[in-house]
Parts: sequence; structure tokens; C-alpha cells
Amino acid sequence: MAGVSTAAHAREGLGRVARGGALNMGGAAAGAVLNLGLVVTVTRGFSPDAAGSLFAATSVFLIASAVANLGTPSGLVYFLSRLRARGAGHAATRVLRIALVPAVAASLGAAAVLAVLADDLAGLIGAPAAETYLRLLAAFLPFAVITDAALAATRAYHVMRAGVLLDRLGRPLSQLALVGAAAATGSAGLLAVAWAGPYLPAAVLAWWWMRRVLGAHRRSAPTEPAPPPAPPDSPGPARSGGSGADAGVSPRAFWAFSLPRSVSDIAQLGIQRCGIVFAAALGGTAEAAVFTAASRFPVVGQFAGQALQFAAEPRLAELLEADDRRGANNLFRAGTAWLICLTWPLFLPAIVYAPLLMELFGPHYASGARVLAVVCLAQLLAAALGMGDLVLTMTGRTRTNLANNLLALAADVALCLLLVPIAGASGAAAAWAGAIAVRKGLPLAQLARSHGLHPFDRRWAMAAGSCLVWFGGIPALSAAVLGTGPGSLAAALAAGSAGFAATLWRLRGPLELDLLLRRGAARSGAAG
Repeated sequence: MAGVSTAAHAREGLGRVARGGALNMGGAAAGAVLNLGLVVTVTRGFSPDAAGSLFAATSVFLIASAVANLGTPSGLVYFLSRLRARGAGHAATRVLRIALVPAVAASLGAAAVLAVLADDLAGLIGAPAAETYLRLLAAFLPFAVITDAALAATRAYHVMRAGVLLDRLGRPLSQLALVGAAAATGSAGLLAVAWAGPYLPAAVLAWWWMRRVLGAHRRSAPTEPAPPPAPPDSPGPARSGGSGADAGVSPRAFWAFSLPRSVSDIAQLGIQRCGIVFAAALGGTAEAAVFTAASRFPVVGQFAGQALQFAAEPRLAELLEADDRRGANNLFRAGTAWLICLTWPLFLPAIVYAPLLMELFGPHYASGARVLAVVCLAQLLAAALGMGDLVLTMTGRTRTNLANNLLALAADVALCLLLVPIAGASGAAAAWAGAIAVRKGLPLAQLARSHGLHPFDRRWAMAAGSCLVWFGGIPALSAAVLGTGPGSLAAALAAGSAGFAATLWRLRGPLELDLLLRRGAARSGAAG
């Protein structure tokens, strides 16, 4: 039923995404600061060996958590949003049972494996001292999986505040406080418990918040919905009519969507880490260190993208469930323009001042300026092509999305093998850029062909043009006149930020940024 949304309803939904994205972005920024403080506390409070062992062990913990959740966060957002759009919210309890029972069982199994094989894993990651940490962390793995799943369920109902307060602020703040206390006592043995302990109360509170949100929506939902058929390319809610459990989601449909999404997430993690491994193996540890340092800068931009995607995900699922392609296309295009406005002001000046920024890591890293420039160009491309992979996922085509990610990973590996022996860290950065082009470009072609969706309109041109003028042209002019020192960078950022803010204010209508100012609807919307 294309065009089912009225203009006012469409703007209300877009405004909900804008406000939810802004809330998530604020939480992501605060969380980044807290996590940086946590790293500083560990490195300054304990020996390098103890700190390195903890970081290695927590990396294993996070990977195990990503594997054990089986893709349930994306699956819950997708199916609960679509059920809500169909008026079948009463089936949410069954969906939660389908999702959580296997995910919790998988997390318990992963925790057992982590505890039993802690010695072998510690040797594999080159940190024998991490064995004790891994065994302690294993006890908290199920709570991490439950937290992710419960918060995803709240996002399906456009409630972003739970994730911001619990996952972005509460947990890292608690970790910082507990690790600080452990540092004050000088007990390295408490580090793992101090780091992972907050996952337990976070899981309890996330579960409570999820039940509160679902209860409120269940009381207001109709008892006998008449759902429309699902899109033909989707494994979504049952395509036959009916009500009750029959109008819900089958286990087969849920896992046909979620498991490919889980493997896609692992493939994306491989793309992020592949360059480091090949730079070390084929170029030496010094080249790996340069690539690792340069690849830290895009993290801020990735936070911005994730914040926006978390807010857009449930709305896209609702629009595509109703076959409202006009509404989905409008959100796709507006979201891409917003993403450009959030990220290009970070990456464009970084290209101009790459030598100065790399010197922050030490004098030996200044040679990595070209690496940083290539990494930032890749991130500019990623933002310019928008969140097509998310839109493709919300159409239900997680197997296609999985194939795209595997092709991108294969491209990364092939390009690393070809370019790293020739260009070192710069080759690894170019390989990463190639993988991003594949991962972002393929969904655009597929969406344009199957649904007529793409991210390009005048909003894209306005956002890109404004960023290029104020954060590309002004820094380039400042560097040419004043050099590439800190004073030149500060002047460029000050002038560019002032001009960009004035431009955005003038373009707030066409870019639909005025939706951020409509606070009245936020109480029941994204900030709920």
C-alpha cells in the first residue's frame, strides 16, 4: 500500500528518527568519552602486561558476545516493528520467546567454552596472563547477550532512552568507577570483575524496561488484528491472514532472517580487523601499528552512523511492512544527508591535516599521513552512499546482505594480499576502502532494482556541498596560507564551524533539520 502515510504522519515519523538519532548521538559521544577514560584508567593504573591482558581478554569476550547473540537484536527490531505496524503487537511475547531461548542457550554454551578453553585461548591471543580474566569474564557473557536483546526490543518501539541510559552511559560509567576503585587498591585480579560486573545490573534493568515498554503497548494494541500480507521478498511476519499466534512469526522465519544477519556482523568485524592482520603479516609490526593508529579516527564517525541507524531501523521496518516505498525512500535520503552532515566535517579536515593528526601518536607515526588520508576518503564514501545495507536488511533480504558482506570481506583479503607487500599500511587502507565500496555499493544497486530506493536527491547535494565548502575548502585555504600547524587547524575549524552552522540554519527546512526542534512529539517518540 504505497503512499499509506499522510504528509503529516510521514514528517512525524521522520522527526522521531531525527530526535532519536540526536539522542543516540549524544549518548554515543558521552560513551566514547567514558570508554576513553576507562582505557586511560587501566593503562595508568596497572602495568602494561596487566592492561594488555585485560584488553585482549575483553576483545575475546566482545567477539564471543557478538557470535552468541545469533543476530537476535536485528531480528527483534525487524519483526517487532513490523508486527506493531500490522497491529499484531500482542504477538510480541511469542517473538521474544523464539529469539531469547536459543540466544540465552547459545550464550551459556559460549560461556562454558570460554571458561574451559581459557588457557588455550589465552595462548592463541598471545596473552597467557589473560587466562584468569577469560574465566571470570565468561560468567557475565549471558548478561551481555540479554542486555543487547532487551534493548533491541525497546528500540523496536522507538524507545531510545533505555539504550542511551543503560548501555551508553550507565554501564561504562559503572565500569569506570569500579576499575578506578580496583586501580586505587592496586589489585589487578579485580580488573575483569570490575570491567564485566556492570553487565549484570544492566541486564536486569534492560529486561525490566523491555517488559515495561511491551506491557504498555500490549494494553493499547487491538486484540484481533487484520494484518496485510508481507512483502513478497521478505521472510517476515506470516503471509497468511488470521490472528493470534498465527498472525505472528514462526521460528523458521525469525532465524532465516537473524542468522544470516549474525554472520554478516562477523564478516563486518573481519573487514575492520583484516587490514591489521595483513599489515603485520606482510608488512611488519610497524606498518600494522601505523594502520591501527590511522583507523582509530573513523571510530567517531562510526558512532554517528550507528546512532542514526539505531533510530532509523524500526521506522524503516514499519514503512517497508506497509509497502510505503515513498516514505522509506524519504527516510533513506534524509538519513543519508544527515549522515553526511555528521561525518564529513570530521573527515575532510583530517585529510588536509593528516600529518599533524598522525603526530599525536608519536613522531614515528607522521609517515602514516597518507594512510589516514585514504582511511578518511573511504569514510567519506561510506557516508555518501548512506545506510543502504540497513535498508536492504529491513526489506528482509538478510541473505543478500550476507552475500554482500562476504564479497566485501573477500575483496579486502584479495586487495590486502595484492597491495600490502607493495605499499604497506597504505595498501591495507586502500584494501579497506575497496571493501567499503563493495559493501556499500552492492546494496544500492539491489535496492534500486527491487524497490526503486536510492539516497540521492537535492538534500544529498546540499549536505555534501556545504561540507565541501566549509570543511574542505576552508581548511585547504588555511593550510595553504598558514601552514598545517595546530594554529592553522584551529582557525580552519573555527571558521568552518561558524559558516557551516549558519548554512545549516538556512537549510534547516530543505534538510528537515527543523524536526529536531519539535520537542513536543519527542516525549512519545524517539526519546521515549
